[in-house]
Amino acid sequence: MARPIWTGVLTFGLVTLPVGLYTATEDHTVHFHQLQRGTSDRIRNKRVNERTGKEVDSQKIVKGYDLGDGEYVVVEPEELEEIAPGRSKVIDMAGFVDLRQVEPVYFDRTYYVGPRGKEYLKVYELMRAALERSDKAGIATLTMRGKEYLTALRAQPNALVLHTLHWADEVRDPAGVVTDLPDRRSKAGGRELRTAEQLIDALSIDWEPGEYRDTYEERVKKLVEAKRKGEEVVGEAEPPEATNVVDLMEALRRSVEQSGSGGSRGKRSGSGGKQSTGRSRDGGKGSDLGSLSKAELYERAGAAGVRGRSKMTRDQLVEALSGKGAAA
Repeated sequence: MARPIWTGVLTFGLVTLPVGLYTATEDHTVHFHQLQRGTSDRIRNKRVNERTGKEVDSQKIVKGYDLGDGEYVVVEPEELEEIAPGRSKVIDMAGFVDLRQVEPVYFDRTYYVGPRGKEYLKVYELMRAALERSDKAGIATLTMRGKEYLTALRAQPNALVLHTLHWADEVRDPAGVVTDLPDRRSKAGGRELRTAEQLIDALSIDWEPGEYRDTYEERVKKLVEAKRKGEEVVGEAEPPEATNVVDLMEALRRSVEQSGSGGSRGKRSGSGGKQSTGRSRDGGKGSDLGSLSKAELYERAGAAGVRGRSKMTRDQLVEALSGKGAAA
């Protein structure tokens, strides 16, 4: 079994739970060494004094904050340790937020949270189940390895997970990074928007991460093997051309037709595989639901107190709001 990278206690209110954090992901990237071309000689990185050209031992290196014009403020490692937050042992929940309010851009690394002993399983499962049913995440700060993190605690089906988050000033404003973003006052055409939503519905599927794999890594391994055998390496096809704005509606229409005339291509629902058209058939209170976007349906589901709405597809939201689907 893996060893926790951090141990401490998780608290919310007067409830305290001893926990450990475990790394949730691992890197499977193919790694290469640097070689001098035409040889098998490895290239090594060295710390070199740029003025003398001589290598410097790591023990003789200090940190310097650049003030400009070649002037530095020198900071010793022990000085940084003295002002560090320290090795905190508490993850104290400051509050709980709706998961939909946390933009994915804020998420950084993920850790599994485990109880430190079987005697804590009941408290652990109580916290996990409560977070899962509420569709919320607990927000807290955590000090680990001399650094303070903003974190979000949420529930998976059988475990608690902790995400480290970027601080607000670390997330760039897209308007200051991306050129030619649409103006907020500009709106997509009604007919085109409805067709695009129809296409999204037609291509909606359940999230099954095991169905996807890193094909680039596989191609890298094939490239290495082909070069080892002296075989010819075949490149990938060029990407398709961009869609012309004039042809946008036609491209959307044909895409819907290819996906099954607006049907649920590849969709797997939680009701034994039964597929839904996305419109209420009762002609009553849910008769207008089929014209709403998923975001609008989600808002209505929230107002109606529909449980589990964050995990529902658009069709399931329609069924739940029309009284035909399970709202639990």
